[in-house]
Amino acid sequence: MKERIVDRLASVKSIVTILLTGVFACLAITGGVDGTEFLTVFTVVISFYFGTQAEKRGEREETTDGGGN
Repeated sequence: MKERIVDRLASVKSIVTILLTGVFACLAITGGVDGTEFLTVFTVVISFYFGTQAEKRGEREETTDGGGN
């Protein structure tokens, strides 16, 4: 059950990341934000997304390796 909750949260994180990317891309195109603001927000969002993906992969590898012991 815990794994299903984690999978759902990971899915929500992915959706939020994609939506934020789309929104900020639209704002940058229409002039709602300048390039510097867009780059700052986009970098944080993408770093968070790939960081959580790497963390998930690391957890899977630990369980596959028997907990790293």
